[in-house]
Amino acid sequence: MTQRIALVTGGTGGIGSAICLALADQGMKVVAGYSNEEKAKAWQEEQKAAGYDILIQHVDVTSLESCQQAVSEIKEKAGGSVEVLVNNAGITRDGVFKKMDAAQWSSVISTNLDSAFNMTRPVVEDMLAAGFGRIINISSVNGEKGQFGQVNYSSAKAGMIGFTKALAQETASKGITVNTISPGYILTPMVAKIAPEIQEKICKQIPVGRMGQPGEIGRAVVFLAGEEAGYITGSNLSINGGQYMS
Repeated sequence: MTQRIALVTGGTGGIGSAICLALADQGMKVVAGYSNEEKAKAWQEEQKAAGYDILIQHVDVTSLESCQQAVSEIKEKAGGSVEVLVNNAGITRDGVFKKMDAAQWSSVISTNLDSAFNMTRPVVEDMLAAGFGRIINISSVNGEKGQFGQVNYSSAKAGMIGFTKALAQETASKGITVNTISPGYILTPMVAKIAPEIQEKICKQIPVGRMGQPGEIGRAVVFLAGEEAGYITGSNLSINGGQYMS
């Protein structure tokens, strides 16, 4: 079997890193998409020191043109087409709606939702031609239940779930699956910096009594990206410790 090529947007962040490493552990050729070159190169060196040879690729996920260029460059770097796409890049610009300005709204919608179109559109034709593809969109528990102060973020993440369900129907007969993962609170390095008393308060809201680990999201991606997951499409996998059950 040929080595699958996987692209993970936002690949150098907390959850993105775990996804990249999990896919690499499965023998895939992994490309981590990034926006900050200095951070990405330092991250790549860290992974090399740990024994992982992960490619990096600059991409502005808010720009279709940038995404098209990135996919073209990945074909040269990796020696083939993207077969597994993980749309993970995202930002927050929180604020109550009555005080939210247009920039807060549009930046989050563009980065978190428009990006799903921008990044998927350039890879889906190659997937269709190959008769195989795995598209995994990283949404959020707040896209399922909503969240105070996150009308923009919740809207974008809910939109990813709708995107998944519709595209899954269009590609199901072509060997391409499209699924969503909706994480709850995940203990990334950034979240770990939150004051311990705040973390404790958060954990009390979670039935399992703790936050998730980034690796738990990575393993879920691996499962959905696998050959054996071909009968799962249009699904949303909630990984939130029981915080929200739909």
